[in-house]
Amino acid sequence: MTPSQKYLNQLGLKEQDIIEENSPNDKKEVDENSRRAFLKKSALGGVALGGAFMLTPIEDIIAQTTQKVSRFGAPSDLKITDMRYCVTTVLGRTPIIRIDTNQGIYGLGEVRDGADERYALFLKSRILGENPCNVEMIFKKIRQFGGQARQAGGVCAVEMALWDIVGKAYNVPAWQLLGGRYRDKIRLYADTPEAGSPQEQKRLMNYRINDQGYTWLKMDLGIGELKGIPGTLVNDKFWQNPQGSLAQWGDQSNMMSYGNTLHPFTQIQITDKGLNELAKLVENVRGMLGYDIPLATDHYGHFDLNNGIRLGKAVEKYRLAWLEDIVSWEYTDQWKTMSDALETPCLTGEDIYLLKNFKPLIDNHAVDIVHPDLASSGGLLETKRIGDYAEEHGIAMAMHQAGTPVSFMAGVHCAAATQNFLALEHHSIDLPWWESLVKTTDSRNLITKGFGNIPLSAPGLGIELNEEVVKQHLHPSDKSYFEPTPQWNEKRSHDRIFS
Repeated sequence: MTPSQKYLNQLGLKEQDIIEENSPNDKKEVDENSRRAFLKKSALGGVALGGAFMLTPIEDIIAQTTQKVSRFGAPSDLKITDMRYCVTTVLGRTPIIRIDTNQGIYGLGEVRDGADERYALFLKSRILGENPCNVEMIFKKIRQFGGQARQAGGVCAVEMALWDIVGKAYNVPAWQLLGGRYRDKIRLYADTPEAGSPQEQKRLMNYRINDQGYTWLKMDLGIGELKGIPGTLVNDKFWQNPQGSLAQWGDQSNMMSYGNTLHPFTQIQITDKGLNELAKLVENVRGMLGYDIPLATDHYGHFDLNNGIRLGKAVEKYRLAWLEDIVSWEYTDQWKTMSDALETPCLTGEDIYLLKNFKPLIDNHAVDIVHPDLASSGGLLETKRIGDYAEEHGIAMAMHQAGTPVSFMAGVHCAAATQNFLALEHHSIDLPWWESLVKTTDSRNLITKGFGNIPLSAPGLGIELNEEVVKQHLHPSDKSYFEPTPQWNEKRSHDRIFS
């Protein structure tokens, strides 16, 4: 028994009488009877409380009179008691989950942008009662329920939330739990906004570099930019939607749509005129940007390996940082062919789940840079393992990120702990309320002049939700805010995948 506990016993109090153990939603509710009982028993016990102190909020009184009382039990006694969620409008639709424990510690995670919160809620019955500090064991228990791209969103959200809990339980940042940090701040890469004229684009780029401070940019370079320019594409009209566009994110229910047809199977080709037009776009941006800042490219459209190589050669002289996702990630042989044919680094990975699915690309040196999104790749630890494995093969790692500040901060911690890291994507730079969705627990800014700030001492992910702001940006399809989810408590299947 600690001296503080003996002191409380002398007052006739228990820790739970004065330490708030409600769920995070109830933090602002204070039991006035407990306040009076505490003050009365403190006086009877001979505690001298000055007049000003008598008017102090109960939280401050507790803090000053029980400074050495542990607010939580031992990490070995932690148990997962609940999982709840809300759905934000970030990137269209991005859910946040909260995992609660029996000691009042909770963890935040994020289901990847465009994914369904039910990917995570389905896992609730598999983790209730588990000690959240056993992150790897729980991850191995639930990873069979993840898949590629957004299908991994639930498993990754749980993994993020577990590290947040463990960091809070042991009072250390998540990066420390991953083995320590290699850097003091995290370099970010940002999109290069499009504009209606060269003058406007120049203004926007100056804003991005000089005002916002970004030192790495990325631009879209897709065949959609050739709309309305005759003689630039072959066979594109067959795939156009009623608005005359090649809609990569169009009708997902139509398996024969352009967006749902894999790159090798559209038979869209880019003519020499089309290649020249796309090269002009890069030349224009590079001319404004110069060569001091890396410039990456993405979102080319759905065409095959041959046209990918032709496009890569057409822009080779502009020394791009990388060519991203020209073909689908699973075509290892095609990536190897393309990587061997081009001087510009080739990159893929934002839709790959687990290290084992990165290994063929890495083992065959089919890419120059891996590009996991830890909201799909398996979470913080699995993504660090991907980076470490790539490092052993002389391959660098950039990180995709297109979500709320929850997955952003998970990426910051992972990047801090991974040596071959290059830059982390920030996809909501121009969303004015994005940063205010959370509050940092050590009063730092999330981002300063194009760099993510690493929590040097704040435990876990180092953030809490700014509830009022999040509530203003809930998705219209689901306005609930961390409501109880008892319907997901019951496990109804035998999950073992071997006999």
